[in-house]
Amino acid sequence: MTASYKELLKQREALEQQIAEAKSREMAVAVSQVRELIAAFGLTQQDVFPVGRSARAGGATGVKVAPKYRDPATGQTWTGRGKPPKWIQNLDREKFAI
Repeated sequence: MTASYKELLKQREALEQQIAEAKSREMAVAVSQVRELIAAFGLTQQDVFPVGRSARAGGATGVKVAPKYRDPATGQTWTGRGKPPKWIQNLDREKFAI
């Protein structure tokens, strides 16, 4: 015998409540374990959630690099990365160093 639509909705509601309760219990245990580990090792927020260049894996995009070379005629700059601009191609770069 199959359950009716209303009965299935009641079952789903009961299951959702059980899921929420189980999640709450397990999350409390997880938070407790994390707090114990932080206290035991003296970890800081930076240790657990590092911010900055060292935290990024590989080559991060969008990182600003200071320019190394400047064209005295136009004031244009180049970081020394990537394809060199025309104003410095095939020239001694030391003359343009900042």
